[in-house]
Amino acid sequence: MTVVRDTVTAVLLPAGAVFCLLGAVGLLRFPDTVSRLHAAAKAQTLGVLFVLVGAAVQMPLRDAPVLLLVALFQLFTVPITSQIIARTAYRTHGLDRDRLLCDELAERLARDGTPVAAEGRATRDDDAER
Repeated sequence: MTVVRDTVTAVLLPAGAVFCLLGAVGLLRFPDTVSRLHAAAKAQTLGVLFVLVGAAVQMPLRDAPVLLLVALFQLFTVPITSQIIARTAYRTHGLDRDRLLCDELAERLARDGTPVAAEGRATRDDDAER
């Protein structure tokens, strides 16, 4: 049983480290905010989950729920944080809109009556009220 646990850990820990490294490289190399968010959110979360599972395999069963809580915290907070950062970047013109294939947020904001101003900031910020 120890050989199986060690093998699983030997696979998951380096795989998690590689995903974390790829996420960091993506943050440095990708050209715009949206691409960087994908690197931070997807690769980093998967890397942290692999590391947590690899560590949980080696820990006693009574200590594993703590790592499960950390994993759940990651899974719930990273998508929300990425959404907030992307919305802020969009409204403050922090991203290159020419790279977007389909700008669904502009259509939604125009439909809601809060179009993004052509220069500077949005004309009205309803995100603070939601």
